Amino acid sequence: MANEGLFYKLLLWREKRIKEKHFILIISFIVGICTAAAAIILKQLIHFIQHVLTGNFSADGVNYLYLLYPVIGILLAGLFVKYIVRDDIGHGVTKILYAISQRKSRIKPHNTWTSIVASSVTIGFGGSVGAEAPIVLTGAAIGSNLGRVFRMEQKTLMLLVGCGAAGAIAGIFKAPIAGLVFVIEVLMLDLTMTSVLPLLISSVTAATMSYIFTGTEAMFKFSQTEAFEIERIPYVLLLGVFCGLVSLYFTRVMNKVEGMYRKLGTYWKKFMLGGVMLSILIFLFPPLYGEGYDTIGSLLNGQFSHIMDKSLFYDLNDTYFGVLIFLTLILLTKVFASSATNAGGGCGGIFAPSLYLGCIAGFIFAHTSNYFPFTMYISEKNFALLGMAGIMSGVMHAPLTGVFLIAELTGGYDLFLPLIIVSISSYITILMFEPHSIYSMRLAQKGELLTHHKDKAVLTLMKMENVVEKDFVAVHPEMDLAELVKAISASHRNIFPVTDKEDKLIGIVLLDDIRNIMFRQELYHRFTVGKLMTSVPARLYDTDSMEQVMRTFDDTKVWNLPVVDTEGKYLGFVSKSKIFNSYRQVLVHFSED
Repeated sequence: MANEGLFYKLLLWREKRIKEKHFILIISFIVGICTAAAAIILKQLIHFIQHVLTGNFSADGVNYLYLLYPVIGILLAGLFVKYIVRDDIGHGVTKILYAISQRKSRIKPHNTWTSIVASSVTIGFGGSVGAEAPIVLTGAAIGSNLGRVFRMEQKTLMLLVGCGAAGAIAGIFKAPIAGLVFVIEVLMLDLTMTSVLPLLISSVTAATMSYIFTGTEAMFKFSQTEAFEIERIPYVLLLGVFCGLVSLYFTRVMNKVEGMYRKLGTYWKKFMLGGVMLSILIFLFPPLYGEGYDTIGSLLNGQFSHIMDKSLFYDLNDTYFGVLIFLTLILLTKVFASSATNAGGGCGGIFAPSLYLGCIAGFIFAHTSNYFPFTMYISEKNFALLGMAGIMSGVMHAPLTGVFLIAELTGGYDLFLPLIIVSISSYITILMFEPHSIYSMRLAQKGELLTHHKDKAVLTLMKMENVVEKDFVAVHPEMDLAELVKAISASHRNIFPVTDKEDKLIGIVLLDDIRNIMFRQELYHRFTVGKLMTSVPARLYDTDSMEQVMRTFDDTKVWNLPVVDTEGKYLGFVSKSKIFNSYRQVLVHFSED
């Protein structure tokens, strides 16, 4: 109690002495330090586990432990989540998007550390996923909970969630600009003059901490030995289209495979299938083990002759088509390995798989093109780097993040123009087939996605239960006109829903349709509601999103529509005027935020 009293005194002192905007800058600085520390801890844990497990593996032979390690990893991570965490910590970026889209920005305290534990075990033992999405969730949780400790208001919490995510990206990749751009582009946090500075402070602080403790060199060593020439721009455009199609394949297949795993139901069924699939794929293709950053480093430096080390195909290392076919098979199977890792109980993201696929896709494109004598020679290592930006842009629907992240990761600033070209062309290609990123797809399917489009964002924030009107008097088909007139006299509405004995909506009676007979008493017992009612132009369901509701109103051109549940039971009416009033209220609140 004494400690609480001191803390409340501290809060009061802060309110008196430090302005809100200045305190936000201080908090963003602290968030940057904490997220960088979390990123460094996670990377060190992964590297330590991998070194202990695979440090003595033979390069020129088969290593049967590849069949065992990944299964142990997802089992340990799954049991940790199932029995200790007891909460879903997968799909970290999607969870942040949901928190932001609901204007809640409250992320559970355990997320500040549980993703680090689960992902380090998953990836260290060979899970074919990345550490970036877990650390982004960790960073966002740090920002959210630090803001809640200091009793920050809702819009500030949302900003601190963004600061945590930006710091996480900047800390793990040593890429401060990419961290800022990621928050704007992927998390869809609106950029204002009041938000840009805290985001920058978190990003720069986290990147600086990483420089201090892990060195100043770029994450991937890349030296451009062959200058980019303007004549190769058509090839860059074609690479962008190819990356867009690969991104589409990755997104669609991952969504399908995850859906297949969800249908299995129980945890142990998912684990068995995921474990078997993962271990077989990694045994056949050892480069699928872990994040795959060693493979990226080799391809970026043109050292692809050892790509099949530690595999069954070691003897094919020096063959042109052997390398090409091997990498093509990895390109096709990576999505299954990543899906099996997460669905089987592991914890990881698709940042690293995107970079990995991009590097391989770029190399395959250049390697194949150079085989033909009629094509211009293109640098395989340059195009491997460009492919990383292309796939990241396509999978995440984030061309700017792809450009700046790859430039900062590799130091490849001399390729800035082709990076932009390949990112844009990849993004445009996938946009023709898939309107949502792999992160936002799940929320979009549920109608829970907040976007930069203000109208859609406001509709997302509106809920059906808040616009349903229940003051309509229901009537039944067996009632005669006299009983209907009594119901009319007791109501101030001109629409009367007709329901059966189970409260299911079967039609409506419009006051305008019976106005000419409602005062003729000789007809009171001749007509029943069943004869007077008409069918409804459309039905709204209580599970419909507000975007779907507005679409139905546009299609029917009416002002009132009934709402029913999934079983057809009548719940009330929704009117356009009610929606417009609610829309104006939410828009004012949204704009203020």
